[in-house]
Amino acid sequence: MSTTVKSIEETLTELYSLQLIDSKIDQIEILKGALPIEVKDLEDEIEGLETRLVKVKENLDDVKSTGSQHKANIKEAEALIERYEKQLEEVKNNREYDALSKEIELQKLEIQLSEKKIRETDRIKEVKEEALKNSQDRLDSKKNDLVEKKVELDKILSKTNKEEATLKKKSDKAQKNIDDRLLASYKRIRNRYRNGLSVVTVKREACGGCFARIPPQLQIEIGQRKQLVACEHCGRVLIDDELADEVAGVKKK
Repeated sequence: MSTTVKSIEETLTELYSLQLIDSKIDQIEILKGALPIEVKDLEDEIEGLETRLVKVKENLDDVKSTGSQHKANIKEAEALIERYEKQLEEVKNNREYDALSKEIELQKLEIQLSEKKIRETDRIKEVKEEALKNSQDRLDSKKNDLVEKKVELDKILSKTNKEEATLKKKSDKAQKNIDDRLLASYKRIRNRYRNGLSVVTVKREACGGCFARIPPQLQIEIGQRKQLVACEHCGRVLIDDELADEVAGVKKK
């Protein structure tokens, strides 16, 4: 902050110069549009989809493992049945025959139960495989969208990064010349309004920010540049067109 006592005209010139610089930075942000946010949202969504895809694959692997276990149970039961049937040929009494017959029936029931479980797991597997395909397709689609958005954003950034960096340096330098309290008020008003305008001209007897009518006497005071005048409706600092043109003319050189 400068300690030199400045005239109101000098202060207004510095404020409006800063506004012109910051407005150019705002225009670059508008040019970028929502692309940076869209890129970040896509990256977050892809991360979530990848996590979900891993879980779906794990669930599918579990289902397949369960199905394989039931198939193994069937093979084991069939082997036992074959063994028991051979033993039936060698039984010596009814008690042994009944015991082996009971074991064979139990193994047959085990096979039926496992076959039922296999049918169930096959249905579940189909659902999981469909979910996996849909998740993979959606992930691939989002990745393609991300590539396109990044290419689009990179093109804009390559054109604007240098200019934006230069403007931000100019803005930082300009801010150092302005009183701290006045600068804080300037920033507060900029943040309050979407167009970022904190210092505006009087256009057609109205505030260039909110378009509220400015009384004739107040317009005269603005033109005299003897005090800082703020719009009583929106709080923006008001300057006359002549000074604004002078400042803008300096910026265009």
